[in-house]
Amino acid sequence: MALMITEDCINCAVCEPECPNLAIFEGAEIFEIDPELCTECVGHFDAPQCQMVCPVDCIPVNPGRMESRSQLEEKYQRLTGRQL
Repeated sequence: MALMITEDCINCAVCEPECPNLAIFEGAEIFEIDPELCTECVGHFDAPQCQMVCPVDCIPVNPGRMESRSQLEEKYQRLTGRQL
């Protein structure tokens, strides 16, 4: 499951530097998450760091991008070249 940022985003930018995969970027109106890069912090942390720092709770799971834990682990390995 990749995460997404909803229109409730206040553009505070605290999420962007927390992403270990550089999946978060400033979009045209709000910050966005590239689902090809988002691993929900699998391989890096126990929980998604962007969700932990978001002051308005606007980073839910993207219902259009459901991925299993093993798929997120494979994505992590592909992105980093490291095994879990």
